[in-house]
Amino acid sequence: MINLKNILTQFSRIFVGILFIISGLIKLNDPVGFSYKLAEYFGEPVFNLPFLVPFSLALALFIVILEVVLGIMLLLGFKSKLTVWLLLLLIVKFTFLTFYSAYFNVVKDCGCFGDALHLTPWESFTKDVVLLFFILLLFFNVQLIQPLFKSKIQTILVALSVGLCSFMGYWVLHHLPIIDFRPFKVGNSIQKGMEIPEGAPQSVIEMTFIYKVNGVDTEFTEKDLMNIPAGATFVDRKDKVIEEGYIPPIHDFAIEKEGTDYKNKMLRYPKLLVFVTYDLAIASQDGLSQLEKLKQKAVTKGYTVIAITGSTPEQIEKTKQEYKFSFDFYFCDATALKTIERANPSIVILQKGTVKQKVHYNDIEDLKL
Repeated sequence: MINLKNILTQFSRIFVGILFIISGLIKLNDPVGFSYKLAEYFGEPVFNLPFLVPFSLALALFIVILEVVLGIMLLLGFKSKLTVWLLLLLIVKFTFLTFYSAYFNVVKDCGCFGDALHLTPWESFTKDVVLLFFILLLFFNVQLIQPLFKSKIQTILVALSVGLCSFMGYWVLHHLPIIDFRPFKVGNSIQKGMEIPEGAPQSVIEMTFIYKVNGVDTEFTEKDLMNIPAGATFVDRKDKVIEEGYIPPIHDFAIEKEGTDYKNKMLRYPKLLVFVTYDLAIASQDGLSQLEKLKQKAVTKGYTVIAITGSTPEQIEKTKQEYKFSFDFYFCDATALKTIERANPSIVILQKGTVKQKVHYNDIEDLKL
């Protein structure tokens, strides 16, 4: 006779275990990117827990390693009660976060699968509800989860998985993600990444206009503009996105200086070497100290060399004097720069807007000029 309960339990075991391993490994490939998402949750617009922001990276590493190891423990049947309890606690936390993000529309992408797969807040919440269902099946049938190997072998395999995950985390933090899922990956054209296809859906925006009428701020919709009383003075305008239109993979990249965007000009250069440092105040001193020497070497090879940062003019001037930089700094929003590369600073080589090479400051010797 077919034991339906056992079949559902074993299916749940395989499904949940594999999904946790895949999700964890994708984020472990880029823990810095996941830490940015955690920092969003800790920020003022969401949970307002600023004291946790400095610990975002450490928490990100811990969570993603835990995800992978718990997935492996579940597939092995290692300490099944403890494993299922931890999985249940994790998925309850994830479900709460994704519901909060979706309902209050505060975090657009939970980062569940890093940059490999972007889910809307409600898609993320639905995914977590499905996982919660299967983990509850495991929770109520934990006695059916039997170990695959003897206890000693199980322990060795779990310890090995912890060690390998820890080494992977260390490696990608001191170099670059093993697989780059971002729009600025090597081989991609920045110009193409900024293009909007013909016929792409446009955003639907509801505009509300605020006018001061008899000393009171009064809101008017577009339809009401013809009925604004004489003498009313304009105060502000609020835009609410009703329906999101097509957003190109690269939509906020700029190379600005003194209010002028030189992006289109720079992206035509056949040899452009860019130092990307989203925040000079917290950039690696070891990394910054290598940039001027690299600049001099690149210039002899025919490269135009610039730096792009999200830092203030005061911070730029301070850093230039401290490290005696002879190259120009341009401005770009720090969030966009974090998308280009995770190291601070990192080095990017562009050929007419196409990314040819990217390296961590620890790997400058690997650059091929």
